[in-house]
Amino acid sequence: MLFSSLLRQIVKRGALTVVSANGRIREFGDGRGVRVTVRLHDKSVGTEMAFNPYLKLGEAFMDGRLTIDPPATIYEFLDILTANLGTRFAGPIFEVYGALRRAKRRIDQRNPIGRAQKNVAHHYDLDGGIYDLFLDADKQYSCAYFAQADMTLEEAQTAKKRHIAAKLRIEPGMRVLDIGCGWGGMALTLAEETGAEVVGVTLSHEQHKVACRRAEERGLTGRVDFRLQDYRALTENFDRIVSVGMFEHVGVGHHREYFNRVHDLLTDDGVALIHTIGRLDGPGSTNPWIAKYIFPGGYIPALSEITSAAELSGVWMTDVEVLRLHYAETLREWRRRFIEKRDTAAHIYDDRFCRMWEFYLAGSETSFRNEGMAVFQLQLARNIATLPLTRDYMIEDERALNAAAHGARQLRASD
Repeated sequence: MLFSSLLRQIVKRGALTVVSANGRIREFGDGRGVRVTVRLHDKSVGTEMAFNPYLKLGEAFMDGRLTIDPPATIYEFLDILTANLGTRFAGPIFEVYGALRRAKRRIDQRNPIGRAQKNVAHHYDLDGGIYDLFLDADKQYSCAYFAQADMTLEEAQTAKKRHIAAKLRIEPGMRVLDIGCGWGGMALTLAEETGAEVVGVTLSHEQHKVACRRAEERGLTGRVDFRLQDYRALTENFDRIVSVGMFEHVGVGHHREYFNRVHDLLTDDGVALIHTIGRLDGPGSTNPWIAKYIFPGGYIPALSEITSAAELSGVWMTDVEVLRLHYAETLREWRRRFIEKRDTAAHIYDDRFCRMWEFYLAGSETSFRNEGMAVFQLQLARNIATLPLTRDYMIEDERALNAAAHGARQLRASD
């Protein structure tokens, strides 16, 4: 009854049916759109979700206590909820709950060097076979860039790397640092396509192992140096710094520390490009289900929180771009691929893991479509005069990178 009351307050649009454990059927919304039928399989699950929906809804789905009748999926259910709520909380009591979570977020997001590695291992040291099920061949685990609507995921991830490279204006022989290099795709691409010498750092043992192997296979071990190291431990200087999808793991209490290190690691005419998920509606707190099961210690920052920390570090913010629905499209493709390979994922782990991962991908996609999440690309420089005065060079360099890659493919095809 409590859960029904909560849904009655939230769901004004859409067609939602909830079947309780005793078989009682309740309907919510205006009946428009595809009907989504949710089944609750024990008497207590509704009460638990009513008191703590931001944690318990995901747990109920993971445990099979809440299911969705086909052909609808958990995505359609979350889409109804988030489309109705937008950036609002589910009610006044949950606004208080959100305020309390914001008040203690510096504790939750405290990420000193040792704890940061543990938090990274929680997500990135999973069996690598899981990521192979849904990522592109280059294992890009961040927002793709759909420069054209009909791009494949592989094409859009390649476009993302060149879009970023163009903003960095890398010249052959420059030393580039990749903070949070993942499985090495960005670092390897920069070395191959710009002639840079790249150092990539990660805290994930699994990612480090894969990145080193890939560098060796592509004959780049002399130009790409992958290290299992915290960026805060580096003492060298770099002409360029790139960081893609790592800032979300820094934590709000470490933002100033992060930008101070970026400043200190750059040469006097150095440039950095930070690519991060961000909030369009102001500072908040990490969803408790995400914090518990997916990204412990993580936080999606508002632009105001990023800029306030960067301004105090001595680097100039020279360009900002907001990528709006690119990540939603990326996540839709990841979710589609994961569902296609679900049986393989269940063999690697189990059905509960698969439900957890599907909830994570579906919830993340709806957050970009309905809840004010976006991606920020921030260009930073130590010297205000380092880069050209207009953005034209970004477009020109991006086209040049694409043309060079196209020419190289034609040359290989003719051999």
